[in-house]
Amino acid sequence: MGFFDKISEGLSRSRTKFVESMNVLLDRGPQLDDDFWDDLEETLILADMRPLTASYIVHSLQETATRKALPDAYAVLDSLSETIASSFTTGGEEILGGEPACVLFVGINGTGKTTTVGKLAKEAVDNGRSVILGSADTFRAAAIEQLDVWAKRAGVEVVTRERGSDPASVCYATIERAEELGSELILIDTAGRLHTSADLMRELQKVVQVVRKRSKLPVYVVLVIDATTGQNGLTQAKEFNKELDLDALIITKLDGTAKGGIALAVSRELMLPIIKIGVGEGIDDLKDFDPNDFARALIGDFDSRTAANAE
Repeated sequence: MGFFDKISEGLSRSRTKFVESMNVLLDRGPQLDDDFWDDLEETLILADMRPLTASYIVHSLQETATRKALPDAYAVLDSLSETIASSFTTGGEEILGGEPACVLFVGINGTGKTTTVGKLAKEAVDNGRSVILGSADTFRAAAIEQLDVWAKRAGVEVVTRERGSDPASVCYATIERAEELGSELILIDTAGRLHTSADLMRELQKVVQVVRKRSKLPVYVVLVIDATTGQNGLTQAKEFNKELDLDALIITKLDGTAKGGIALAVSRELMLPIIKIGVGEGIDDLKDFDPNDFARALIGDFDSRTAANAE
C-alpha cells in the first residue's frame, strides 16, 4: 500500500461523513444560494473541522466563486480541495530539512513522541546526517528503553539518566555530548504532559528554557498530536503553544479512525506548520506533510462524489 493510500485509508471516516453530507446537499440542486453555503459550512464542521476554520474556507470559496463567476455548486466543489490545501500554515522546512538544529518533542501521553523521535533519527542518518538523541522522559521507565531500541536501529548515541532524574539536566547533558561529537541534529524526547496540569507544564517550560539558553544550534519545539483525538487536539495545542511558543506540529496515527479535519484547524488557528505525518508503526511510516495529498484524502475526488451521487 502506497503512502497516499495509507493517508486515504486513515481519513476514510472523515471522508465518508463528508461525502454523505455532500450528496445530500447536491440532491437539492446545484444552485449557489445561501442554503448551499450554510450547508457546506456545516458539512465541513462535520468533517471534524472547527467552526472558525470551516467559516474561513467557505468565505474563501465564496470569493473564488465571485471572482471566477463560477456557475454552480459543482464548480465550487472543484475548488474545495485546493482551498483546503492552501489553508494550511506553511513553513517549518528548516526544522528537519538539513540545517543544524536542536529539536524538542512535546505532547501528552500516548501521542507517539518516542516512536516519532526514533523514526526521525533513522531518516536523518539515512540521509547522511550526524544525530544524537536525548531521553528527557525520565518519568516513564519504558520510554528510555524504547528510545534506546530506536537509537540502535538508527546507529546513533542516546543520552539517558536514571528514572526520576531532572529532565532539564538530561537535555543539558545531551547538548554537551552533541558538541563533543559534532552532532548536527539533536532530537530530544520529553515526558508526556497533560496540558491541564500547571505544575507539569511549568516543568516543561524549564526544560525548554534550559535548552534554548544552552544550545548553540537553533532550537525548535514541536508538538506531536494524535489525530484520533479530534477537537481535543486543538485544546491541547493551544495550551502547549501558550506555554512553550511552539514552532511546528507532527500529526500521528492517521492510519486509524482519524478525525482528519482537526489537522487543518490546529495548523490554521495556531498558525503552525505541519512538518510530518504518521500513518503507521513502521519505520518508514512517518513522511513529509503534503497539504494537497492530505486535502484529497480528506474529502475525496469530486468525480467520485458525483458518481456516488448519480447511483
